[in-house]
Amino acid sequence: MTKLRLAIVGAGPAGIYAADILLKAERKFDVSIDLFEQLPAPYGLVRYGVAPDHPRIKGIITALREVLDRGDIRLFGNVRFGQDITLDDLKHHYNAVIFATGAIRDSDLDIPGIDAIGSYGAADFVSWFDGHPDVPREWPLDAESVAVIGNGNVALDIARMLAKHAEDLLPTEIPDNVHAGLAGSAVTDVHVFGRRGPAQVKFTPLELRELGELRDVDMVVYDEDFDYDEASKDAIASNKQVMVIDRVLQAWRKRDSVNNGGGAASRRLHLHFYAKPLEVGKDADGRVSTFRWERTRPDGEGGVVGTGEIRELPIQAIYRAVGYFGSPLDGVPFDERHGVIPNHEGQALHPDSNERVSGVYATGWIKRGPVGLIGHTKSDAMETVRHLINDQGSWWQPADSSEGAIPALLAERGVRWTDLEGWHRLDEHELALGVPQERVRVKVVPRDEMIAISRGE
Repeated sequence: MTKLRLAIVGAGPAGIYAADILLKAERKFDVSIDLFEQLPAPYGLVRYGVAPDHPRIKGIITALREVLDRGDIRLFGNVRFGQDITLDDLKHHYNAVIFATGAIRDSDLDIPGIDAIGSYGAADFVSWFDGHPDVPREWPLDAESVAVIGNGNVALDIARMLAKHAEDLLPTEIPDNVHAGLAGSAVTDVHVFGRRGPAQVKFTPLELRELGELRDVDMVVYDEDFDYDEASKDAIASNKQVMVIDRVLQAWRKRDSVNNGGGAASRRLHLHFYAKPLEVGKDADGRVSTFRWERTRPDGEGGVVGTGEIRELPIQAIYRAVGYFGSPLDGVPFDERHGVIPNHEGQALHPDSNERVSGVYATGWIKRGPVGLIGHTKSDAMETVRHLINDQGSWWQPADSSEGAIPALLAERGVRWTDLEGWHRLDEHELALGVPQERVRVKVVPRDEMIAISRGE
């Protein structure tokens, strides 16, 4: 029977789902899968890209863990592609590779002043509050008034984490350094800006509702944003999700103490719609001082046009949450414009000729960009796996496909890789750290400490 030795780079949901789907698929060959992850722990953005106060979403980890714990997938953590292991190495030891490296950089917001001191990308802030091992331990939180640009779930995560009181995060797995940082935050007002109206937002009803549940935080909305055009009214009438979002916002409008100003709470979270970013103002020291935007209006078709009315708000920090972007991989074709591996249904393509790149596949956000939820990731993986199975004739022919070759190679290069047993050690250690404080867990943040615990050192 034909043997398929497959490498998957990226141990987040996309990579783990691809492995699971392939192992369960009907096939005429034996499959052996090695999963490579640059971090010492698996699960990718579910561990390092979801706010700590989202336990429902983090429940996905339970399903991912069940896949890994079956024992038919090997995990090599703390292995950097392009540094510890290369594409040539993979060709030497495997029949094919699926890249599931996601999108972890911030998309650019090309407006004057966006490079000011106090201007941040959402992805960097998320990495900090999720205890990513490769970002600084401290985060500047000296701003009283903050702007968040974007109308997706990430923008609301950023706004919620900035507005929420630090002690209300203690029941979660928030790292100690993050709790300490947020406890010292000077923030009083968080302003979220979106280009379009309330009926065109990209966030979900669940994310919006959670904002209204924050303790000692007033939700502030503005009457001028709710003069709906026909396209918005149609969207509310025809789309249940939009209808629920509108219902939540309308309920907030009826709170007299909150609407258009704010009530008695010590912090306020403002939602501004119909706002096109124009410029970030700087003070004499190059720090963020103001945010300027143009008021927009509906164009009757679900979009917006500018009105020429310019507004300005004094702020001391700004976060851009306008999307994530993929990163290029050594030796692998990359679409610089869209931040993905150019591909046809997961089959990598040469960008110039559109010809197939044999043996190279993609799934998840590095395949289609940072859109969609976990359900999309599963269907994504199914499509990629289907092509991989059908492409048997164009697989690589490895010189050494023995399962002992990779551990020997990594050992020879001095790579301190972590495995599944090591992840269990780290997981148990973090859970144990949480027990004395009656917390879910306390994340270990330093990479060296994660590796030492994982390797039993």
